[in-house]
Amino acid sequence: QVQLVESGGGLVQPGESLRLSCAASGRNINSYYVMGWYRRAPGKQREVVATISSYGTTYYSDPVKGRFTISGNALNTVTLQMDVLKPEDTAVYYCNLKQSDSDNWGQGTQVTVSS
Repeated sequence: QVQLVESGGGLVQPGESLRLSCAASGRNINSYYVMGWYRRAPGKQREVVATISSYGTTYYSDPVKGRFTISGNALNTVTLQMDVLKPEDTAVYYCNLKQSDSDNWGQGTQVTVSS
């Protein structure tokens, strides 16, 4: 089983930055996987924010392109640097690891952008 431990999040003002990190552990992590962040805003469905594969291929959703940066390392840790945050970025952010035989989720961390 894969465990995902998230850190980061909190309350910031518009225009400020936050960093989220997610560390994956367990004996069942394959050599190829895709890790990333999803978010669910109040009253909305969960949506993808950004992902990175174990090969380094990245994906960003349109609302965060140019503001968020996702990075990973060989220790199965993924970081999401969020800059120029907007009120519409307010949501619970979930770490995810997808691989051929499992789809794993973290417990979520709250990000609130408000003045």
